[in-house]
Amino acid sequence: MTAFADRKRVLGRSWPPGKRRIPVVLAGGSAAQPLRSRYAIRDGMAGGGIVSRPPARRALDEDDVRVRPGHGTRPRTRRRPAHEDAPEGFVVSVDRGRYGTLTEGRVVIAMKARELGHRSVVVGDRVVLAGDTSGQEGTLARIVRVQPRTSALRRSPDDTDPVERVIVANADQLVIVCSLAQPAPHLRFVDRCLVAAYDAGITPLLCLTKADLASPRDVLDAYEPLGVRCLATRKPLTAGQTAALREALAGQISVLIGQSGVGKSTLVNALVPDAGRVVGIVNAVTGRGRHTSSSAVALELPDGGWIIDTPGVRGFGLGYVSPQRIVAAFPDLAGPAADCPPGCDHLDDDCGLSEWAREHGAQERLDSLRRLLRSREGTEEL
Repeated sequence: MTAFADRKRVLGRSWPPGKRRIPVVLAGGSAAQPLRSRYAIRDGMAGGGIVSRPPARRALDEDDVRVRPGHGTRPRTRRRPAHEDAPEGFVVSVDRGRYGTLTEGRVVIAMKARELGHRSVVVGDRVVLAGDTSGQEGTLARIVRVQPRTSALRRSPDDTDPVERVIVANADQLVIVCSLAQPAPHLRFVDRCLVAAYDAGITPLLCLTKADLASPRDVLDAYEPLGVRCLATRKPLTAGQTAALREALAGQISVLIGQSGVGKSTLVNALVPDAGRVVGIVNAVTGRGRHTSSSAVALELPDGGWIIDTPGVRGFGLGYVSPQRIVAAFPDLAGPAADCPPGCDHLDDDCGLSEWAREHGAQERLDSLRRLLRSREGTEEL
C-alpha cells in the first residue's frame, strides 16, 4: 500500500473513485516531503480539475491555555506593607523567642514576623515594630524588619564547624574580661576573642580582674605588642577603681565576654548599680566558675552608652574565620603578606614575612600574628 492509494479515509470521508491525491507545495512546504495537511484533491477527468484544500487550523494563543491553580503556600499578594511610620526599637534581651525592645523609653515585648523567615534577631539589633507597641502587660508586637548591622560578633561551636552564630550586633567595643587568679588567666581564649574582634571590625579592650590576687605585669607584656588597650581592676570595686573603665565605656556599645568565674557579673553590678546580676563562686577543686548568666542582656550605663553582658563561655570556635581575614587585622603586615605565594600559611620561617620583619624591625608584630594564627588552629601552647 502506497501513500497515494486510490481510496483513503481522510477526515472521516472516503476518497471518491477516479480521484487521487497529489502533493501541493504551499508557503514553507516541500514537494519532496509533503505534509498531510497540504494534500489537495484534483479531479482526474479531462477538461481540468478542481483543487480543494481542507480548512486551515486556527492558531492558538494564550487564551486557549488553561492552567490549573497550584496548591502552594505562597502569600496572596507580593505587595507587603512598607511600615514607613512604624516605630524603631533597640533589642535589649532575648528569651525563648520573645524579644525585649526599647522603644520611645519603654520596653516592648515582640516576636518575629513571618516575613523575616529564618533571619536571626540578637541583642543589639535595631528593628522596626508593628502591632501593639504600648508595652502593657500581655501585649505582643511584631518585628517586621531588621535594620542593617554595623558589626556582628560571631562564634562557631568548634573550629571544625564552619557554621557561624551571631552573638551580638552593632557593637563598637569588645571587652574581654580575664581574671589574673582564681581562675588563672587563659591567654589562648583571649587570643581567640581578639581574632573574633578583628574579624568583626570591633575595637578590643582587655579588662584584667582580681589584680589584688596577682600581678598583671606578665599579661600586659604579652599584649602590648598587639596594641591592645588593657585595664586592671581590683577589689573592692569602688568608683575610683572603675573610673578608667567607665571612661572607656562611655558613649559606646560594649560587649563583655569572658569565661565563667572571671568576675563579669561583679563588674556589671559595679558599673550599673540597678543591674542585679547574679554572682557565683569559683570551684576550689576545678578552678572553674559556674554559669550565672543564662542569656545576653543590654544595660544602659549611667554616663551614657550600653554594656551587653553575655553568658560565660568555655570555648570560642573560629571555624568561620579565614587566615586572610586575620592577616588583614595587621595593616603593617598585610602588604608584605600579599607577596607570599598562594597557599602560604605565614607560619613557617621560610615565609616572606620572616625576612621582611627582620629588615623592618617588626619581629614582635609577626610573632603576635603567628600566635593568633596558631590559636585559630588550636596549636598554640600557652
